[in-house]
Amino acid sequence: MGSVKVAITIDRQMLQSVDGLVSKKVFPNRSQAIQEAVAEKLARMERSRLASECATRSSRRRSRKKVWDGSLKRGPSTERRNSMG
Repeated sequence: MGSVKVAITIDRQMLQSVDGLVSKKVFPNRSQAIQEAVAEKLARMERSRLASECATRSSRRRSRKKVWDGSLKRGPSTERRNSMG
């Protein structure tokens, strides 16, 4: 994937932290440190979105199951009472 040069404004203390990581050889340069931080944040946001969607779907399934189970429980007993009465 090709890289594109961008300019950003960053808090001075945050930049000092990034520079500290570069000086400790955690990252080869500022650009790589910031690129990895952005990639990690985007991945976390995507996982959070997927988890939220799964939770919503699961909740909907439980709601439908409760309605469905409830109709099964009421259905036959109501029919029996009507046929007996």
